[in-house]
Amino acid sequence: MVENDRERNANREALTALRKKAKTTKTRIPSPFNSMMKDAHGSSTKALVQEVCSTCGSHDSTEPTWMMLPGTDIFAAVPFHVVHTMLEKHEKRMEFESKKLQSLLKEKTLLLSELGALADSVPPSVIRSLITLKDKPSVQ
Repeated sequence: MVENDRERNANREALTALRKKAKTTKTRIPSPFNSMMKDAHGSSTKALVQEVCSTCGSHDSTEPTWMMLPGTDIFAAVPFHVVHTMLEKHEKRMEFESKKLQSLLKEKTLLLSELGALADSVPPSVIRSLITLKDKPSVQ
């Protein structure tokens, strides 16, 4: 789990560096409405709404960006858009793996608790209640 967290943090740092390079944040991305209004008075053959990547923003998405290929020690110049897309997909996959590891750890801890291995330090009922806690916020 620690290694997974370390890898997730490195991935998050890389995405932040790319966003800084593109000078974008989620609040600085032009909305489709702005694009529509800007282009509305233009020619009628032009698309009214331009798709804007939330990470690329107005940055050149074809600009070569150096990236170490996963699982190797090889660097390659890959288009900016491809790099951040790969990192975002990797982030989702790592998030899933992290949740899977956490649930596995909870199951193993509960099993140890029921066997009495942790009874001398923490009562099984306390461990059971801690394991069944959910991270979902309450809906009001």
